[in-house]
Amino acid sequence: MKHRITISVLILIILSCTGWIWADHAYLKPKPVTFTVPQGWPQPVYDFSQNPLTQEGITLGRELFYDPRLSKDGSLSCGSCHQQFSAFATYDHNLSHGFNNSLTTRNAPALQNLAWQKEFMWDGGINHLDLQPLAPITAEHEMAESLQHVLQKLKTDSRYRRLFKAAFGDENINTQRFTKAISQFVLTLVSSNSKYDRVMRGQDTFILPEKLGYQIFQQKCVSCHPAPFFTDFSYRNIGMPLDPVLQDLGRMKITGNPADSLKFKVPSLRNVMRTFPYGHDGRFFSTINLFDHYRKSIQQGPTTDSLLRKGLPLSNFEIGQLTAFLYTLTDTVFTKDPRFAPSGSGPSASPPKDVH
Repeated sequence: MKHRITISVLILIILSCTGWIWADHAYLKPKPVTFTVPQGWPQPVYDFSQNPLTQEGITLGRELFYDPRLSKDGSLSCGSCHQQFSAFATYDHNLSHGFNNSLTTRNAPALQNLAWQKEFMWDGGINHLDLQPLAPITAEHEMAESLQHVLQKLKTDSRYRRLFKAAFGDENINTQRFTKAISQFVLTLVSSNSKYDRVMRGQDTFILPEKLGYQIFQQKCVSCHPAPFFTDFSYRNIGMPLDPVLQDLGRMKITGNPADSLKFKVPSLRNVMRTFPYGHDGRFFSTINLFDHYRKSIQQGPTTDSLLRKGLPLSNFEIGQLTAFLYTLTDTVFTKDPRFAPSGSGPSASPPKDVH
């Protein structure tokens, strides 16, 4: 009898070490999710070996993403500023809204195709996706909370203890698991099913204005916005005058190098017709405003991008055709996918078995 008890204990220890958990009289292990790279795309830069995707991890990450308790007064979630219908950007507002009706200093960028990005935020101030949530959660004018208090709130919630156990094998809630769970969810936010993508796969065709716009885009825009991400992830000064109130110097704030003054990350143009207003501070309300800047208002300075030294001549006709093409970058499969919405949004809102 003694030997049987010893063997049983050893089995439980082994199963615990391998990540198996006991539930409803059966051993359950987090279900792996395959991250599928879209056809023709490069391999992601995110190291999935350090944070393997699982259905349980994605479910937990989605709950955290949409939970307003991550903010100081329980009024703001990550999803408050990153709205799905706007490709997880801030819709309509130039500056994102934060704690106590304050305004942040920048426009929240879209969250899409993050697995291929090495640096985050307009100035690249965060160099790992797992660290990204810590910045808005603790920023005074964003969620204004302390990480310690967030974790304490999660630990006192029996539902979260169950979710962490399902995702990681036990109820331990710590910073690493918290941030990795959010990463698992946002890594699934892959946008690769716009009309442009269907055309490239031979499943659709451009109408004439879209085709002409694509040709103009290849001539005048592709240097900074190459496919498939429609950004080269570089930092550039596009000749926007310094806002006298915000005094935002962009990349220079991180590097301290004057050569980086007024340089900001080149945004992706995927879903661009859903992510207005534009610019790091949302000063351009529409694409027309942005086109007018490029053809009329570029401010030349010591760090203005060399590609814009002579401006960017665009006729009204070209702007019209470019606009038609930019609409083909809208991915409604992505912006309407119930798997990316708050849990319980529909019968198909379960986490994906495969991420495309």
